[in-house]
Amino acid sequence: MRSLLYIIAVILIIGWAFGFFFYSAGGLIHVLLVIAIIAIILAVIRNA
Repeated sequence: MRSLLYIIAVILIIGWAFGFFFYSAGGLIHVLLVIAIIAIILAVIRNA
C-alpha cells in the first residue's frame, strides 16, 4: 500500500507540472498538487 501512495503522488505531481507549464487549467492544477502533497505526507506518517 505504501508504494501505491508514492506512485499516485508521483503521477499527480507530474500531471501538475505538465499542466502548470503547458496549459492553464485553473484550479485543477492546484488541486492535483494538494492531493499529491497529502499522499506524500500520509506515506511519511505511516512509515514513522
